[in-house]
Amino acid sequence: MEFTARQTVILAILVLFLGKFLTKRVSVLKEYNIPEPVSGGIIVSILLTLLYVMFDYSISFSLMQRDVLLVVFFTTVGLNSKFSTLLEGGKTLVLLLVLAIIYLFLQNLTGVGVTLVTDLPAVTGLLGGSVSLSGGHGTAIAWSPIFKDQYGIENAVEIGIACATFGLVLGGLIGGPIAKYLIKKHNLSSSSPEHITVGLADEEKQKISVDSVLSLLLVLSVAVGLGLYLHQLLAFLGVKLPVFVPCLFGGILLTNSIPLLFKHIPWPSNTPTLALVSDLSLSLFLSMSLMSLQLWSLVDLAAPILLLLLSQVVLTVLFTVFVVFKLLGSNYDAAVIASGYSGLALGATPTAIANMTAVTKKFGASPKAFIVVPLVGAFFIDIANAVIIQSMLGWVT
Repeated sequence: MEFTARQTVILAILVLFLGKFLTKRVSVLKEYNIPEPVSGGIIVSILLTLLYVMFDYSISFSLMQRDVLLVVFFTTVGLNSKFSTLLEGGKTLVLLLVLAIIYLFLQNLTGVGVTLVTDLPAVTGLLGGSVSLSGGHGTAIAWSPIFKDQYGIENAVEIGIACATFGLVLGGLIGGPIAKYLIKKHNLSSSSPEHITVGLADEEKQKISVDSVLSLLLVLSVAVGLGLYLHQLLAFLGVKLPVFVPCLFGGILLTNSIPLLFKHIPWPSNTPTLALVSDLSLSLFLSMSLMSLQLWSLVDLAAPILLLLLSQVVLTVLFTVFVVFKLLGSNYDAAVIASGYSGLALGATPTAIANMTAVTKKFGASPKAFIVVPLVGAFFIDIANAVIIQSMLGWVT
């Protein structure tokens, strides 16, 4: 059975409400800042998996609108991104990028190390390393034919997708607890006077009008259009990027030029209306992503693959807490970035954003984190990962 676009949106909203309900009623979810779309989405995906296992009946979804929501979300992040904030986080950006590149090697070495004590081919360690975890589903699917055709891993697609799925779920579960541990242990607090970058801290006190919504829709549409033109230009030049990346830059370019050229035009940066749209698009995107996970693809994984994945989770936690947090300054921004990076290292950029959103809603804003993590995760890391995967394939074989 396949849900239509309308039915998919309906279920995604219900999944989000389920997550909100669970967060209110289950104290551990609230205590450890588990994103509401993650908790609700996992429950639904588990129910759909049981339906498949018990009755051999599968449900698929129309996910075109999910990809649109991802573009909208990252464009709103760009509209909130002032160069002054980016320059302020410049050193942090460079340092996190260096750490992320180092971690790609560690992630792959860990995967290969696990295969040495199992019957798995060594190249499977790369497939269960940065290919599927730091790379995500897209990278896993893109590289699987190479593992199958050149290295004889017949079930490379299934392994890659399963590892990426596992990482997406775990990445959304560990970010909140990591941030809570660091913030409480070091008695940290936000020093930013700005609004919460994504989401609303106190919805009842926010002033959102028809005019503010219309103004945002106008600016948002122009920014997305600019991003699409950038995407076409980059494709013409041979640079292949996910479409949301140039849209992110489209928002950045507009928000750092129009307000300076036309000072009397009201701009949506750091407004409740922009926060609302950011929260809405991200929440629905994650709801759709998690409820559509085919968790039954994990059922047939052998014990060595599960050992590989558990080793990666342990490595991510240790690296995030004792390396990323420490080297980024052991302050509040570093704790929020750590929560995002854990989601990035195991899952995807939206997972990282969801982790940081949940943390900042509870503990306070961190504008630097919402600039640094998306730029590292959505652009720089994909380029570095492709080079490292190619070089390590030659090394392990």
